[in-house]
Amino acid sequence: MRTDSSPGTLPAREHLPAGDAGTPVLDVVIPVYNEEKDLQPCVRRLHEHLTRTFPYAFRITIADNASTDTTPQVAARLAAEIAEVTDFRLEQKGRGRALRTVWSASDAPILAYMDVDLSTDLNALLPLVAPLISGHSDLAIGSRLARSSRVVRGPKREFISRAYNLILRGSLQARFSDAQCGFKAIRRDVAQALLPLVEDTGWFFDTEMLVLAERAGLRIHEVPVDWVDDPDSTVHIVRTATDDLKGVWRVGKALATGSLPLDRLTRPFGDDPRDREIKDVPKGLARQLVGFCVVGGLSTLFYLLLYSGFRQFAGSQTANALALLVSAVANTAANRRLTFGVRGRGGAVRHQAQGLVVFGIGLTLTSGSLAALNAATSDPAHSTELAVLIAANLAATVLRFLLFRAWVFPDRGEPAEEPAGTAAHHRSSPAHGTVIPHQAGPYAPLPQRPAGRQPAPAYDTAYDNTAYDNTAYGTAYDSPYDATYGTTTQFRAGEAADGTWTDATTRLRPQPVRPHDTDPGDAR
Repeated sequence: MRTDSSPGTLPAREHLPAGDAGTPVLDVVIPVYNEEKDLQPCVRRLHEHLTRTFPYAFRITIADNASTDTTPQVAARLAAEIAEVTDFRLEQKGRGRALRTVWSASDAPILAYMDVDLSTDLNALLPLVAPLISGHSDLAIGSRLARSSRVVRGPKREFISRAYNLILRGSLQARFSDAQCGFKAIRRDVAQALLPLVEDTGWFFDTEMLVLAERAGLRIHEVPVDWVDDPDSTVHIVRTATDDLKGVWRVGKALATGSLPLDRLTRPFGDDPRDREIKDVPKGLARQLVGFCVVGGLSTLFYLLLYSGFRQFAGSQTANALALLVSAVANTAANRRLTFGVRGRGGAVRHQAQGLVVFGIGLTLTSGSLAALNAATSDPAHSTELAVLIAANLAATVLRFLLFRAWVFPDRGEPAEEPAGTAAHHRSSPAHGTVIPHQAGPYAPLPQRPAGRQPAPAYDTAYDNTAYDNTAYGTAYDSPYDATYGTTTQFRAGEAADGTWTDATTRLRPQPVRPHDTDPGDAR
């Protein structure tokens, strides 16, 4: 599928309009595991900061993932005492699982999370979410590695953090500076399309989410933060680093094979309505030119090496034909995948057949050049032959790009419009058979935070049982909430409408358990 011209499933970003409504604008999730000591001061400090500085309604959600100490009781007490605080408990560990569960259920247009130790200065919270509210960005992250950041931590953690980010840049071509800072935010419409593609449920969750978002062309805003290391952190550095490296290998392999349907996350070109009405503008031309030039340069070197090898036992015309044939097949395959973004096996034979026609044109140009050279001199030097072939290949390359773009891999244009009433609810990806929720229109007006103390809004939105078919991993992820919550100020997984309790794991749709999901050494 042509990712550069796909309309995607995400609407154009819009500035969330200011107004008065009952839904919080911001839902800050605090994932915790055995944090009975730090949870209460953290929540009270965060609540005081938001009450004093944040201009819109907000919610603080404590996501307790399988704590074995008194953390659940502390969370319940805070939810009972503070109107804007709710608590939620999962019976399985994993920070990524906790974030996926709460974010998937939240009705707030802006979703954020921060670590319970509040190592990041809270003054960065409003700059973090402002680009998402304004519609400028899709995700926002705090960065401890920006030049203007001020960080206090030991040399071991500093080395590990910088080494990890260098690995991401070298292996996954990541351009964001800090993947591990526990201070991030995302727009809800982006989360609904992105989270089903994220497999990890532990500490690699952040990195995988950011890499997929960046590869899909979503805009990530970075905020320099002031950060003070928590000396009592329970993170197991060696185990976390090992799991992260495994995640890097898994995601890198999926990206290399093209098994991730990132076209689901593409945005329309331009968020201004005037930009959306522009017709007949070549899409992705600059990127395709760069990709074609890189592939062409490598193909030319490959062709010259083949020609020099074949020339040892064959004449110039035969060596040229064989070298050009082999390099043409490789060139078509590389351009198909890397330049024009065509994935899968569909149409591969047809593309190669069309590529051979283009090869025939190139063969005519280069063979004609060699014939003209041999007519001019009876015994041309090998270097002269190579120079003539390079000049002929340059001319053939320009023609090849034009034919590839206009004939072999043409821009098929926008798909037909869906029937009325269909696009407002879901869009489906024919290539993957997946139904993705789609926003029917702009968000409701932003609710202003009331002056007085008001009851905290609860999760009272019904979430359907839409199944996300993650073809990259063969795993079916279901929306974790399929019941309507009441208007209580606190709730827990497994609590039924009649007040009875069931195992929280039965409330979540069954998911395959991976070794790192239940590893007793996994922190939080």
